Amino acid sequence: MTQQVRYGIIGCGMMGQEHMRNIGLLPEASIAAFYEPDDEMAARALAIAPAAMRVDSVADLLAIENLDCLLIVSPNFCHVDQMQEIAATRPLPLLVEKPLFTDPADATRLATFRDSYPAPIWVAMEYRYMPVITEFLAKSSDATGGIRQLSIREHRFPFLQKVGDWNRFNRFTGGTFVEKCCHFFDLMRLALGSDPVRVMASASQAVNHLDEKYEGETPDIIDSGYAIVDFENGTRAMLELCMFAEGSAYQEELSAVGPNGKIEAFVPGPGRFWPAHLGAAPVAKLVTSPRTPQGPVSHDIPVDPTLLEAGDHNGSTFYQHQRFVALVRGETARPDVSLNDGWAAVAMGIAAQESARTGQAVDPRRWM
Repeated sequence: MTQQVRYGIIGCGMMGQEHMRNIGLLPEASIAAFYEPDDEMAARALAIAPAAMRVDSVADLLAIENLDCLLIVSPNFCHVDQMQEIAATRPLPLLVEKPLFTDPADATRLATFRDSYPAPIWVAMEYRYMPVITEFLAKSSDATGGIRQLSIREHRFPFLQKVGDWNRFNRFTGGTFVEKCCHFFDLMRLALGSDPVRVMASASQAVNHLDEKYEGETPDIIDSGYAIVDFENGTRAMLELCMFAEGSAYQEELSAVGPNGKIEAFVPGPGRFWPAHLGAAPVAKLVTSPRTPQGPVSHDIPVDPTLLEAGDHNGSTFYQHQRFVALVRGETARPDVSLNDGWAAVAMGIAAQESARTGQAVDPRRWM
């Protein structure tokens, strides 16, 4: 392989363009080609990466010789079909956006793909790479004496509009607990070092999108709810989601507690949404609160302004690609986020959707 890693990209909508901007910040990487069927999104993609070639299909992309890896950033419901096409045609190292899949019926196909794909597969879980969350994960064991309870709160803006409005409906997204919250279920497994055994959820579509119609159909996606997860090792975690709370100073707040104390991470939302009249946007911060001696200690965790400008995820997309490029170049041995990790996060989301629908506790292992 040549020194520079050359990407082929499938999907250049809002998130795809964020990936492209961050790849462009890596001197050891470039975008060789992309497939994006929407002309407006393709024009925006070419403005970011003018040297890239636009092609008309996934097949055409896979036919380009000078590719070293592939990135899937298409709508959720397209991922498994595209992964299978790649496997059958040209199985290059693959970074696939979350959620890995949306339909529980795809589990058999996914297992076949996992067991036969000869190249590395990395599932994009950007939240792991937010600098403040990286610090939170690194220091949580010492700060808590071993996490016993983990709480994650996301208070944010409603779903943004996407091409074709596919993110307004459960059948395309897998449901909000899958589409949006698989990030947080992944963080739960990572922080607690254990697999889930029971999910209990309560949720509804309380405010958002109720006055919208798409070909006569009203969106059905959840905009608020709670999920409680029990883990094999006896720990537990809770997620609180509200998608009509964009007035908040911080978009995500994480809290881990153990016998020795507590550690918290506070993550601001995208700077482009922060009201200008309020001055500078908040800076991410980490707070440790030992039981003895009592008294919280707060540290700002600033992010390079260039990275904040490149995307909406507190710099994490850049750091994720930095790690993925190292994998493609053979400098690291395995993906940070395996296919099984991405699969487990979706299974937890499916279980939360099912629990919210039925009012019953659900074992997510039935989909893992």
